Amino acid sequence: MRLLISFAALFLSVILLQLSSGGVGPIDVLSGTELGFSRQEIGFLGSAHFFGFFIGCWWAPRLMGSVGHSRAFAAFTATGAIGLMAHMLVVDPLAWALMRVASGLCVAGCYTVIEAWLQAKVTNETRGRAMGVYRVVDMTGSLAAQMIVGVLAPASYVSYNILAIVCCAALLPLTLTTSQQPETPASPRLRPRLGFERSPLAVAGVIVAALSSASFRMVGPIYGQEVGLTAGQIAWFLSAFVLGGAVAQFPVGWLADKFDRRWVLIWLSVAAMVSCAITVMASGLGTTSIMLTAGLFGLTTFPIYSVSAAHAHDFATSEERVELSAALMFWYAVGAIFAPYLASVLIEGFGPGALFLMISAGHGLLVVFGLIRMRARATRRQRTPYVYAPRTSFLIGRLLRKERDVRPDTSKAGTDKA
Repeated sequence: MRLLISFAALFLSVILLQLSSGGVGPIDVLSGTELGFSRQEIGFLGSAHFFGFFIGCWWAPRLMGSVGHSRAFAAFTATGAIGLMAHMLVVDPLAWALMRVASGLCVAGCYTVIEAWLQAKVTNETRGRAMGVYRVVDMTGSLAAQMIVGVLAPASYVSYNILAIVCCAALLPLTLTTSQQPETPASPRLRPRLGFERSPLAVAGVIVAALSSASFRMVGPIYGQEVGLTAGQIAWFLSAFVLGGAVAQFPVGWLADKFDRRWVLIWLSVAAMVSCAITVMASGLGTTSIMLTAGLFGLTTFPIYSVSAAHAHDFATSEERVELSAALMFWYAVGAIFAPYLASVLIEGFGPGALFLMISAGHGLLVVFGLIRMRARATRRQRTPYVYAPRTSFLIGRLLRKERDVRPDTSKAGTDKA
């Protein structure tokens, strides 16, 4: 209980940030449709969000070092709130794309500050519990954010104003806390090549994870509209995806610690391809079927990032973990920038099922590449534990470093040969 109280301000800010930044994506899709935006323009908004996210991940540690945690957090929150409130003042796809860059910048910057604060406050004794609560809070906030689309009217100044108010409210817990502001940590060097040097398969895995998650969360509401879902049903559709991903962490984590992680990745991708096919075939079978397939899709695709990251860290030293986590986040952001726009172009040209055909093709390539990599080298005898890795900032590696350094007995799994 003391742990929860000591980090209450940080965790409350996380929930409020998730509600505002996570809610704007589906609202933008429904609003853009109502205002006459093309499918490609709507997809471009999702790509713009992740472009801002990438800038925020890179810039936030540097700004935090210049002005401190609280001021940096206030600056990023204000940027996000301005982007939200400006939506209905300028109704133009390019202007909205700039506003979504601001929202992406906000969420990446704020998470960077929160995770730097957490890193400075946790001890070896409290790290495990703190990170456990942090993951639950982050996932709960993400799940609740998907439901916002069911209660806020699209293309409404009031709706965007409510999201902006929630974004501003995230300022209060952190700026009013009596805890002393910690020292600013040194920002990790961004070395994208490090990911390839440690595991080309892991880099491919995080890119495919971005292809699945970013396109579904940013363009999924278009698919929902095309198959006849109402706004409230689209909220449940997106939430089913997040819930399926949350449930998957436990069995997939057990499998990834017990068996060769390359086989886990390959079979997850095979399952993802099957879930994509089932989703397309079930689109005309009623709302319940669509919801169940969304949960199945989340179950098979959401853990791929964490399994890929665990596989990469098997080949890294303890000193490389922070920079390797940042490198994997870099490649995830690159994939997430392109995925929503590509998905929207395909939906525009070939119909709603093209979203899942694109995702299925990505997983098919991952299966082939995984089989090729298994012939290139053997797996490690000693491996890092599976860790659910939130895709939040370049600093998340600092919080997860100690957890990855604890090595379970994996001698049986290590006898597999490439």
